Amino acid sequence: MTDPNVAAPLPAHLVRLGRAGVGMTPPVRTFHICSIVIARSGAARHSGRMAVPPPFSFAGQSWQALPQGALFWRERAALIVADLHFEKASAFAAQGQMLPPYDSPATLDALEAIIAATIPREVWCLGDSFHDMGARDRMSAESCERLARLTRARRWTWITGNHDPMPAGDLGGDVADETQIDGLLLRHEAQASETRPEISGHFHPKWRVTLRGRSVSRRCFVLGEHRLIVPAFGALTGGLDAASPAIRTLVGQRSEALVPLAGQLLRFAVRA
Repeated sequence: MTDPNVAAPLPAHLVRLGRAGVGMTPPVRTFHICSIVIARSGAARHSGRMAVPPPFSFAGQSWQALPQGALFWRERAALIVADLHFEKASAFAAQGQMLPPYDSPATLDALEAIIAATIPREVWCLGDSFHDMGARDRMSAESCERLARLTRARRWTWITGNHDPMPAGDLGGDVADETQIDGLLLRHEAQASETRPEISGHFHPKWRVTLRGRSVSRRCFVLGEHRLIVPAFGALTGGLDAASPAIRTLVGQRSEALVPLAGQLLRFAVRA
């Protein structure tokens, strides 16, 4: 069974395009800095080694964009995720759109795996961690306990979002509307008027490529001069094209879509 949180390999010709193609940024040297173990939970638990993409720089700090959609801050050993959207399926079901009720356990599987792999001292969740204000009450007791175990084991901060202006307090962790740390702002949605370095979520960016009649999309990180927008980490989340006006007006004209793969970081110039 394919794990939806681990991206399938891109076709070879698209990988070559991302390294150095027309309209793309110069190639990024690929090297293996370490390997991490991604494991699934449950009876069919197994593990596999995956090479981590090379780091990149932003705001004078070193970062790793991970294929699972998480961002690792190397100087602080901090893990940053956005838009978990716990209990999105149950919210849709309440409105008559029946979806399999497995999104919260699947997101927790991925979150537990990436935390076990990176061993962060801190975890920052950049808003919309819960799909709505009733999500905590709809979560199973098992899912709540799994989440509470994660928040108790390390410094954990919930940044509020438009879906969850006040995340559930009984699950542990601190809550903030936004925070500034080491000269960087962490918030849910990027602000056009902000001039300080900023990391945010909200837009669920994806990079789409159509070549030889085949369309391929992957979640991506969007990097501008002063802004970094991270993709949605949740198992049941859509995506907005990184080249959409809503994103481009925030990150500026000289921006890139970063697509992390196993051992590689593809960089595409974002253009209209």
